[in-house]
Amino acid sequence: MGEKEKGCIFCNRIKKRSDSKNLIVYRGKKVIVILNKFPYNSGHSMVVPRRHLCSLSDLTDREAAEFFDVIRLTVDVTKNVFNPDSFNIGMNMGRGSGAGVPEHIHMHIVPRWNEDTNFMPVIGDTEVVSFPLDMIYNKMKKGFDDICHGAKSRPKRS
Repeated sequence: MGEKEKGCIFCNRIKKRSDSKNLIVYRGKKVIVILNKFPYNSGHSMVVPRRHLCSLSDLTDREAAEFFDVIRLTVDVTKNVFNPDSFNIGMNMGRGSGAGVPEHIHMHIVPRWNEDTNFMPVIGDTEVVSFPLDMIYNKMKKGFDDICHGAKSRPKRS
């Protein structure tokens, strides 16, 4: 078994420059988008403030605005790339809530399909087949690049 990583896993990755190795698909001014290394579904990503924060109330107004805008952007990219039927979007704050990294807030964005098979491991020895992370990374990175650099437009907001 590998040695437990010292420090905050998000802060450690934010400081590194190898985005593909660290699964960072987008870097904003105040937040990043990183793929979940142990996804619930293919395309499961997280929006993470660059600043180490354990509470939503610690976000500045600018951080909060970018955090929410990038959540919307990530949903748009995920829709364009994977065409899911729906999403689970949520945050676990604190160890008691089940947060895997309680010391650094982050929002999970999990694409869902009407026929997805998340119940299979519960009813038998069946494993859910998902796509390799490097393939997911390349598709999501291209999706962000396309929207952020104008190859595809974001949906209009009213």
